Amino acid sequence: MDGLDALGAFAISALRSATPLLLVMLGECLTQRTGVINLGVEGQMLVGAMVGYGATAASGNPWLGLAAGCAAGCALPSVHGLLVGGARANQFGSGLSVWMLGFGLSALLGSSLVGRQIAALPEIRIEALDGVPFLGPLVAGLTPTVLIALALVPVVGWWLYRTRTGLHWRATGEVPEAARSAGLSPARIRLNAILVGGLLSGFGGAALAVDYTRTWAEGMSAGRGLVAVGLVIVARWNPWLTLPAALLFGGAEALSLRLQAAGVTVSAHLLHTLPYLASIAVLTLTYVRSRDAGTPAALKAVMDR
Repeated sequence: MDGLDALGAFAISALRSATPLLLVMLGECLTQRTGVINLGVEGQMLVGAMVGYGATAASGNPWLGLAAGCAAGCALPSVHGLLVGGARANQFGSGLSVWMLGFGLSALLGSSLVGRQIAALPEIRIEALDGVPFLGPLVAGLTPTVLIALALVPVVGWWLYRTRTGLHWRATGEVPEAARSAGLSPARIRLNAILVGGLLSGFGGAALAVDYTRTWAEGMSAGRGLVAVGLVIVARWNPWLTLPAALLFGGAEALSLRLQAAGVTVSAHLLHTLPYLASIAVLTLTYVRSRDAGTPAALKAVMDR
C-alpha cells in the first residue's frame, strides 16, 4: 500500500471511529444550547447500542436495529427531562442517575446478546474510484451511518442558526426569561432538546454496535458519552465544529490501533488511552485560553453553581 492509499485508509478509520461520537456530540450540543447539560449520554449510548444490536439480531435487519436504538436513546432521557424540568432536580445529579440507569439496564438486558451474530449494513461501492490513490480506500470504507452523520452536521447547523425554531432554542439557552416573555415555554423547549439529544445519542450507540464493531459487550461505549460532553465545549457549542472535534478522538483512536498493529513496543493499555488523553489535552487548552467563549448564558449559570 503506497503513501496515499495508507493515508486514505487512516482517514476512513478515523472517520468511522468518530461517527458514533459525532452523533452524540450533535445531540448534546443541541441540548446544551437550551441551557441543560446531560451527563447521562453515556447510559443513553449503551441502551441504544444494546437495543439496536438486539433488534438487529432478532430481525436480521440492521436498519430496524438503528431505528430501535434511536427510540431507546430517546426514551431513557425522558427521566432526565422530568427530573430537571418537573422536579427541578440538580442537572448533574439527574444526568448521573440516567447514566447509571442506562449502564445497569444495558448490562442486565444485554447479557444474552454476547456472542450473537448480526447482519451487516449494505456496503457503499463506487467502482469508478477503485484503485484511485487515497479516494479508493477512503470510499471503500464508507458505511451508511458515516454518511448520515456527515449529512447531519450541516442539517443541524442550518436548523439551529437559520430557522425560527432554532432561534427559539438558542434564546432559551441565553435568556430564558426573555424567551418566556415572548410567549415561549423554556421547559417544553428544554424537554424537546433533551429528547432530541437522547435520540441522537441512542443512534450513536446503535451505530457503534451495529455498524462500527458489529458486536455487543457490557460497557462497550468506553466513556465516549462523557468525552462527547467535554468535546462539545471544544466545539464551542457549534454544530459545525463538532466534526473536527470528533475527528480528534477518532484520529487518535485510529492511530493507537495502527501503532499496535505495527508492533510498537508500548503497552497496549497505554496506547488505548491515547484518544482520551488527546481529548483531555485539547479540552484543557480550550478551557484555559477562552473559558467562557460561546457558552450559553443559562448553561454557564448551571455550571457556575
